[in-house]
Amino acid sequence: MTYVVTVTVTLPEGAPELDVLQREGVIHLLRRGFDSLEAIEGPDGMEVDLIEDVIAVHPGGALLKLFVDAPALEFAEDAAREVVTELLEQTDPLADWLIARCAVELNSELLQESLDAADGPDAPPADPAERARRHEAAKLSTTAQGHGPRPSEAEVMRARLRELAPALAAAPLESFGYTEDAGERVVGKEAAEVAAGSLVYAIDLLVDELFTDLAGLEEDGPTVADSDAAFMILEDLPPHLAHEYTVLFTRRLVVTAITLTARLTQAAPFRPSCTAEELLLRALLTQAEVTADLYGLLDEEVSTALELFAEAVYAPALAPEDEAREAPEAPEASDGRAEQAPAPASAPADSVDTWFTPFTPSDRVHPYAANEDEEDEEDDETDGAEEADGTGETDESEESLRRKPD
Repeated sequence: MTYVVTVTVTLPEGAPELDVLQREGVIHLLRRGFDSLEAIEGPDGMEVDLIEDVIAVHPGGALLKLFVDAPALEFAEDAAREVVTELLEQTDPLADWLIARCAVELNSELLQESLDAADGPDAPPADPAERARRHEAAKLSTTAQGHGPRPSEAEVMRARLRELAPALAAAPLESFGYTEDAGERVVGKEAAEVAAGSLVYAIDLLVDELFTDLAGLEEDGPTVADSDAAFMILEDLPPHLAHEYTVLFTRRLVVTAITLTARLTQAAPFRPSCTAEELLLRALLTQAEVTADLYGLLDEEVSTALELFAEAVYAPALAPEDEAREAPEAPEASDGRAEQAPAPASAPADSVDTWFTPFTPSDRVHPYAANEDEEDEEDDETDGAEEADGTGETDESEESLRRKPD
C-alpha cells in the first residue's frame, strides 16, 4: 500500500530565516540524503520502501512529501519520521532542525484498503473510529515527549506572524474582522494579525511549491495526467482536467501566482481577476491555515478571521465600472442575495482555456498568462467599434472617391 507522508521541518528556535542561496543548499543536502536511500526501516525492523519524495524549502524550513510502500498507515508514518530524523542528525548543517509535523494523507478508500491489508497481533482495530482515536492519542503522546512545536516555538511563530501582518497591505485588519469599535469587532487584534501574517508567510510556500511542481512536470510530463510524479499544487486542481495541466499551463500559473501575491502586498483594493487567481487564492488560504495549525495557532478566532477575509475578497463591493456584470447572471448567495462578484471557482469550466480570462474589462491578467486568442478577439471588437463610430463612414467616402473618375 502506498501512502503519502507529509513531513514539516522547521529551523531551530531563534535561527534566522533562510535566504535564496541557503534554501538551494538545503534542497541539495536533503536530495543527496534521500537519493542514498533504497528502503527505510519501520517498526520492529519492518522494511518500508521509499518510492518517491518531493522537497520544498521555504524561509522557515522545509516541507517534504514522502511516498512510501508500507503494510499500514501507522508503519508508514513512523518510518517516515525515523528516516527524516536520522537524515537531519547525520547532516551537520541540519542537525538542530525540528520535525513539527509528520502525518499521512489518506482518503477513505485507501483507509479501508489499509485496514484490509494490516494483520497480525499489532494490526489496528477494524473500527475506523477506534483506529482514529488511537492514532490521535499516539500523536498527542509523541508531542508530549518532545516532538512537534514546543510552546516557546508557538510563541515565536505568533510574534513572527504578527510582524508580517502589515505586509498584507491590500487587506487591512478590518478584512479579518477587527475594528477599533468594540461593538462591531468580530475578532481580537491579535487573531486578525495572526491570520494576516499567516497569509504573508504562506506566499513563499505557495510559490515554492508551484516551482517544484513545474520542475517535476518538466522532467516527467508532458501533462499531470501522463506523469507518475508527485505534485503539491497541481494535484489539488480539478482532476478531470489533469490532461490540460502542461508545462506551459504551469508556467502561466506561476506567473499568475506571483502577480496575485504581489497585489496582496500593495495598498489598493483587491479581488481575484480571473479563475486561475481564485484557485490560487484558495490554495494560499489553505497554506495559511496549515501554517497556523502547525504551530497551534489556529484557534476559533483565527479561523473566523481567515473566513472573513475569504468572504471579503471573493465578494467585494461592485465597482462602478463593473455594473454591466451585475446581473441577472449573478449567482445567488446562500441567504438569497445576489453576489456582486465571482464566487470561488469550485467547479471551473471543462477547459483551462478560460482560467486566465479577466472577469471584467477593468481586471488585469499578466501578459504572459493572458490568452492570446482572446486578446485578438478583443482587438477585433475594438476595431469593429471604431468602424461603427466613424471609420466606416470614412471607408464609404474613400470608396465613393474611387468611383468618381468613372
